Amino acid sequence: MLPSFSGKRNEKDGSSIPTPSASRRLNGEGAGVSIIGPDLIIIGNLVSNGQVQVDGEVQGDIHGSQVVIGEAARVTGSIISDEVVIRGTVTGSIRSRKIILQSESKVEGDLYHKSLAIEQGAYFEGKSRRVEDPLAGIQRPELPSASASAN
Repeated sequence: MLPSFSGKRNEKDGSSIPTPSASRRLNGEGAGVSIIGPDLIIIGNLVSNGQVQVDGEVQGDIHGSQVVIGEAARVTGSIISDEVVIRGTVTGSIRSRKIILQSESKVEGDLYHKSLAIEQGAYFEGKSRRVEDPLAGIQRPELPSASASAN
């Protein structure tokens, strides 16, 4: 689930100003949501301990605990995650315990999953392989520590 925006009031006219709610976290690791906006193109791999929402374009692999690919998003590369929801276009393999292809999705690649749901209207071209642990043997890339980046 995506965190909602808290409503702060604009001091001038009293209207609501949306700001991210910093107190909401998705898992015990304290990682939040990383959003790739619709006007952003990433060339390279993404690694996150939290949720990744892609609304733009990614040319590379995505590693996250939860990955959501938005309707207008395009991903060319592999997705490796505990849970994946696809609404946009993915060209590449997906390895996840739970994969949901929603009606707007277009996926060309192989799926390795424990649980798979495909809504009516979704486009899927590839092989589907049900495996007990689709993440077994997959090494998650290490994130640089905060102390290493301060040096």
